[in-house]
Amino acid sequence: MKKWIAALTGLAMAGMMFTGCGAAEAEDWEYIQQKGTLVIGYTIFDPMNYTDENGKLIGFDTELAEAVCEKLGVTPEFVEIDWANKVMELNSKKIDCAWNGMTILEELKENVDFSMPYSENYQTCVIRKADAEKYTTTAEMAGARIGVEAGSAGEAAVQDNADLSKGTVTSLTAQRNTLLELKAGTLDVAVIDGVMALASVGEGTDFDDLMVVPGIQLSKEEYGIGFRKNSPETVAKVNQALQELANEGKVAELAEKYPSVLVTLEAE
Repeated sequence: MKKWIAALTGLAMAGMMFTGCGAAEAEDWEYIQQKGTLVIGYTIFDPMNYTDENGKLIGFDTELAEAVCEKLGVTPEFVEIDWANKVMELNSKKIDCAWNGMTILEELKENVDFSMPYSENYQTCVIRKADAEKYTTTAEMAGARIGVEAGSAGEAAVQDNADLSKGTVTSLTAQRNTLLELKAGTLDVAVIDGVMALASVGEGTDFDDLMVVPGIQLSKEEYGIGFRKNSPETVAKVNQALQELANEGKVAELAEKYPSVLVTLEAE
């Protein structure tokens, strides 16, 4: 009799465990709604998420996230993360989404649910102006000291490029750090998002001694928002909010404010 009771108890507990796991996966939106915040993982990435002269976080993604959260009735909470650890941060619930010019990659779809795409991007090469004649093609960069952000589309683009992959590649924690190292002379080339490059280097910027190498677009890609895997309701609600903001003209307004962002989300 005791054996039967033990067996039935074990089956009941197993059933509760499986039910609990399924519920946890299905209730991600309920979890966010109950705590009243959407915790957004980001890195410093001009023009998507960066600080102004007063230390206030601004940018296309920052302001779009704030508008989406207002639609959803939750408070945005921004947390700076190591971009290479974004999936781990999502799974541990340190953040609820990664929203930082995040490239939609097929390999990430195994572990991340993505929103609809809202912007286009490409990877490009940034060099010092003093090296304008030295580095005009990727072939001339073979053997160069190349900086990328760890876990980024730029890192993947370098690995996939026959010329750049021959260089000495250094992975850093943020795209801006590659520009700092390039400016300091410890790198020869920074491979970063074209959106960031257009906004961050050249005349009138902190990196006026740097330049984008003309004509190099290593990859074409789309930006989306990354959520925990199996979060269909959260994704659906955010997508609805994004489309409403596009229909109301808010997305176009942000595109005008941040012209280097290649916005693709349009009003229906």
